[in-house]
Amino acid sequence: MAPHQLTPQQARRVAVRAQLLAAERPTDLLDTVRHLTLVQDDPTAAVAPSAELVMWSRLGSTYALGGLRDAVADGSLVETSMMLRPAEDVALFTAEMAAWPGVGELDDWEVALEGWVEANDDCRRDILDKLHDEGPLPSTELPDMTLIPWRSSGWNDDRNVRMLLEVMVARGEVATAGREGRVRLWDLAARVYPDLPPVPLEDALRIRRERRLRALGIARGRAAVSPGEPNDVGDAGEEAVVEGVRGRWRVDPAYLEGGFEPRVALLSPLDRLHLDRKRMTELFGFDYQLEMYKPAARRRWGYWAMPVLVGDRLLGKLDATAERDRGVLRVDAIHEDEPWDAGVRDAVTAEVEALAGFLDLVVERPESSG
Repeated sequence: MAPHQLTPQQARRVAVRAQLLAAERPTDLLDTVRHLTLVQDDPTAAVAPSAELVMWSRLGSTYALGGLRDAVADGSLVETSMMLRPAEDVALFTAEMAAWPGVGELDDWEVALEGWVEANDDCRRDILDKLHDEGPLPSTELPDMTLIPWRSSGWNDDRNVRMLLEVMVARGEVATAGREGRVRLWDLAARVYPDLPPVPLEDALRIRRERRLRALGIARGRAAVSPGEPNDVGDAGEEAVVEGVRGRWRVDPAYLEGGFEPRVALLSPLDRLHLDRKRMTELFGFDYQLEMYKPAARRRWGYWAMPVLVGDRLLGKLDATAERDRGVLRVDAIHEDEPWDAGVRDAVTAEVEALAGFLDLVVERPESSG
């Protein structure tokens, strides 16, 4: 079969429709998460936690702040490595957990990680015993009896229990059992995850690739390794080429049929429409970085600048901060990547007002805001 020939606009519209950001909004929280396959649960709340923004940008006024937490509390969603997923999807990860640290010849880092866990096996067992007797618990109440500390050049250096817990999540031994404020609570995985038969590993990996492509619409068959959810989809879907973009893509053909009804959306800085920065540049030509880790003087768009989607194009950024103690959503700037017409400005203004309403705040626009 010859590859599908797509214009950049067609490719972008596939991506937008797949992420449920076209005019026809979904209406059900769980169905939306099932379609997206995951929602990244980053706690940064300069405006609102990323997962809340992702759901609001899809569901709009039918979504109430905190709905995701309610779904975690009732067991409909579970958190794995800071990703919220439908609880039933645990069955797609169980075989991989059982095969930890990997199948076949291991990479050097996998061998080193396995050795670190083996050296600290007594600490691992102490954590399991403590959770069995007293869980759910925050990590600060779990014993650090590691013989060999965790070493890295980053901020995880010497965070022994935290890193061991992440490994134990990957092994299917423990799980996030909720939060107290921003603090994660841990418990035995058997008390958090539903008791479902595991999907065989090869089948599970195939299903996950297919569902990832359904959520992205168009993606590379192979992509650079990234933390968290992969960006590649293997041989899922059908082959495609995008005019003016090098290389081959994989596309879900279901999105090649039907029309496209545009709308304006304000996106989380961690939204999957643009989280793969290489794909974002290739398809959307969007200049964007998350600047929260940069010194303030070096930021161009703001600490938690939210990309502005207009139809099938990313055309600006909203620099805003929720000041809950004052009851305001402070808008410092709305950056236009290219001049907007009056209709776009009005639509973006309406979305900013809707965002403030979602957060139960009022918009405050300093005189200097653009």
